[in-house]
Amino acid sequence: MSAAQFTSLTASGLSLSRGPRQLIADLSFSLAAGSAMLMRGANGCGKTSLLRVLAGLASADRGNVECQGRTLRPFAPEWRRNVIYAGHSDAIKHDFSAAENLAVLLAFDGVEVAPAAFDQALEKVQLHDRRHLPAHKLSQGQKRRIGLARLLLSQKPLWLLDEPTNALDAEGVELFADIVHQHLQQGGMACIATHLPLELGATVQQLNLGSRS
Repeated sequence: MSAAQFTSLTASGLSLSRGPRQLIADLSFSLAAGSAMLMRGANGCGKTSLLRVLAGLASADRGNVECQGRTLRPFAPEWRRNVIYAGHSDAIKHDFSAAENLAVLLAFDGVEVAPAAFDQALEKVQLHDRRHLPAHKLSQGQKRRIGLARLLLSQKPLWLLDEPTNALDAEGVELFADIVHQHLQQGGMACIATHLPLELGATVQQLNLGSRS
């Protein structure tokens, strides 16, 4: 399944639980190229669990996820080639520099970029003059901006992002929204767990997940 063929994502009858507690029951939705879904809900309502299922990193109790009519198999390598999953932690190695951390993230994604594009991404997220600083000397917001540079350089059609604006200031949130907007304009898709209203300038679905005891 190539990125060029990745134009739709459909979930049918998904049910997820954590231990004895059901988080999501019989959830269905469809996402087309050029659109995004914003996932909202209280802590513990299942946003992260759902993102992990969509990323192929976990299995649903029931239901399935399909792309182009093909059912997602959890942990399938062909799915991984088309998806970026960013958890709510920044996934930063604190002894590595900003540039080294970005390089590690891109290697993990299997993305190769020219040095000029790499530098331009760091410039865009305002880290170019801090590129050689170890991450433990960066602020939390600056560490989060390394992830924004990763998105700028991404070549994958589906972005699954868990609270990506944590620790970002207003300017950083606006930059994030611009990056996602550009991705959608290019035919990409995004599922974003967030507590913030985001102006993405594109077709956006709202998915409200309710907490269950």
